[in-house]
Amino acid sequence: QVQLVEAGGGLVQPGGSLLLSCEASGLIPSRYAMGWYRQPPRNERERVATIFSGGVTSTADSVTGRFTISFENAENTLYLQMNNLKPEDTAVYFCNIRDLFTRADYWGQGTQVTVSS
Repeated sequence: QVQLVEAGGGLVQPGGSLLLSCEASGLIPSRYAMGWYRQPPRNERERVATIFSGGVTSTADSVTGRFTISFENAENTLYLQMNNLKPEDTAVYFCNIRDLFTRADYWGQGTQVTVSS
């Protein structure tokens, strides 16, 4: 079992920045994909960014160049640096880890990000 706890959401003006964090605890898989997903109001959950245990990262087209995903091994913490935020980035952001061997998925509780003037 893996436990994920997100933090860092809030209200920010357009053009502003936020740093989301996700602390992982428990039995963290040796081969994994960790990522951020978001669910805007009245929409389905969508992938934002992913980082694999080997260090490779990818981001959705809508956030490429603005968002950066990283994982701090010493802290077992996943980060999402969000810059130049737009109103359409408003959503509940979820942290996820997938065990690439067993395909087990674990989710955090979510953190609200609101971009508004």
